[in-house]
This record gives sequence, C-alpha cells and structure tokens, in this order.
Amino acid sequence: MKENKNELSRSNRTQGKKKKKRNRGCWRILLIFLLIILGIGFYVYYEVRQTTDTIHSDVDDERIIHTSRETDQLDLDGDSFSMLLLGIDTDDDRAGAGSTDKMQGRSDTIMVMTVNPEKEKTTLLSIPRDTYTEIVGKGFQDKINHAYAYGRAAMSMNTVQNMLDIPIDYYVSVNMEGIQQIVDAVGGIDITPSMTFDQNGYTFTEGQSMHMDGAQALAYSRMRYEDPKGDYGRQSRQREVVLTTLTKVASFNSILNYQSVLNTMEDNVMTNLTFNDMVSMFLNYQSSLNNIEEIQLSGYGTRMDGVYYEIISEEDINEVSQQLKTELNINE
Repeated sequence: MKENKNELSRSNRTQGKKKKKRNRGCWRILLIFLLIILGIGFYVYYEVRQTTDTIHSDVDDERIIHTSRETDQLDLDGDSFSMLLLGIDTDDDRAGAGSTDKMQGRSDTIMVMTVNPEKEKTTLLSIPRDTYTEIVGKGFQDKINHAYAYGRAAMSMNTVQNMLDIPIDYYVSVNMEGIQQIVDAVGGIDITPSMTFDQNGYTFTEGQSMHMDGAQALAYSRMRYEDPKGDYGRQSRQREVVLTTLTKVASFNSILNYQSVLNTMEDNVMTNLTFNDMVSMFLNYQSSLNNIEEIQLSGYGTRMDGVYYEIISEEDINEVSQQLKTELNINE
C-alpha cells in the first residue's frame, strides 16, 4: 500500500513539474509575441514618423497671421481649428516639360474644413476654382486657383483667409493624380453615383453602387461637362471621393496595409501638419469627423477679357464667413 502511495506521490510530482514547464512555456510564447507586437508597433511608428517628416512643408515665414490668432496659441487638445484642402491638378502639363515637381500646377480643388470638438462637428466648404477674388501678395484680382500657381500653399492660405475673413491654421495639398494611387493603396472605394455618365472609358450608373479603383475614382471626380450642375456637380463628387478615401485610409485594413499608403503619401502630399499635430488630431477629434456638414459656395459665371470667372456676391461670402467663424468660436 505504501509503495502504491509512493508511486502515486511521485506521479503527482511529475505531473506537477510538467504542468509548471508548460506554464513557463506559455509565458515564453506570450513574451515573444508581445515583443514582436512591440517591435512591429515601433517599426510602424518609425515609418509613419518618417513619412510625416517627408511630407511636412512649413509656411510660417510667408503666412499672414489672422488677427484672431495673433495672441491666441492654438491648442489641439480641444480648440477648434481650420484646414485648407488643395487638390493640385497637373493633368494639363502645367508643370512644364521634363519637370519632376508633382506639386506644381493649379489648385483646381479648394475646400476649407473647420473642426469643432465642442459640437462634435466638421464643416466642409467647397470654393469654386474660378472664383474671382484678390490674390494676396500679387495686388490684383484673379481666379482663386491661380494663387497656388503664383505662391504655392502660403499664397493660397493668405488668399482664402482674406476672402473668408477667418484664420487658416493648416493646409494639406494633394496631387490629384496621386488620388488614384492612394485609392489603389487602400484597395479601392465604394461609391454610389448620383447620375449616369461616361468618362475616360468608364461607365457610372445612377443608384448602382460601384467599387472603384484609383483610375475610376479619378475619372468619376473629374467629369464636369455632362453634369447639369456643371462645376458644382464636379466639386460635389470630388468631396465624395476625398471623404470616402479618408474614411478608408483610417480603416483597419488600410492600417494593416500602411506601407503602401505611406509610400503614396510621400510622393503626392504636402502639409504643414507635424507628426505631433496628426497624433493630437487623431486622439482628440475623431468624434467630430463623424458629423460632417457640406457647404457649397456658389455664384454666377461671367467673362472678362475673354476669360471665364465665377462671381460670388459679398452677401453670400459674408454669410459663409459668419458660419465658419461660429464653428471656430471666433467672437467679433
């Protein structure tokens, strides 16, 4: 009987040792897994930081600071802010023969975004590219999209600030040809066209959801002449493509495929946002981006010396200006 008890005792001790060994093995596997995750996280952080450093282009020395921000330091931990979004079109060989500058051209897509965390609201204003206004720094009036051709982001920011009488805190300029690459990098986007038309060999059918690759999305956003709303219709589709693409960029699948997204951004995006700015926006303003109000600034077309311009009334500009000032918590 004692012998059986001793054997049973030895058996239990042996099982106990095996169990402890298995536990230690599990902890080792978990530790290795955590180290791999941390290593991947650090690598992703390094890659993202490197990309943001590459696309960063400050404009402080050339900017005219708006009076409402001269003494107020913008804090991305709760302050409302504005951003100028510029789509640079180089499709017409505006960069010149042999040029490697992918950001040279005219800002044929112009949008002002205001973000108000208190209201958890984002407002997206589209400005017609042919809007007749003063080009700040040139001393004459011209199409607003010429400001970028004359003086890049700084002159565009100053011109929009002057027209709307609001501060423009940040800018992001994107080569419209690069939109095609970015859409491809995120695996395409899903859009339901609001009208039927053909563009660049692609057919878009009203009410029929379509998974678009980069070339299709670019063609969809560029069509203008068949649209009964003209350039306003084109701007509406551009907003649709931009917002859908941004949503897809922030999705889980795109994060897993982050390297392709970063590579396309390096070639096609410029901004004065720093890496820390982007992190702060991601952490503090996500809820505001879920509630977006779209505004279209509109007027009437006319020709002066044979050139087409869009004339926006002072009344309409002032109305939009007041709305954006409210979103930015600017008290006059």
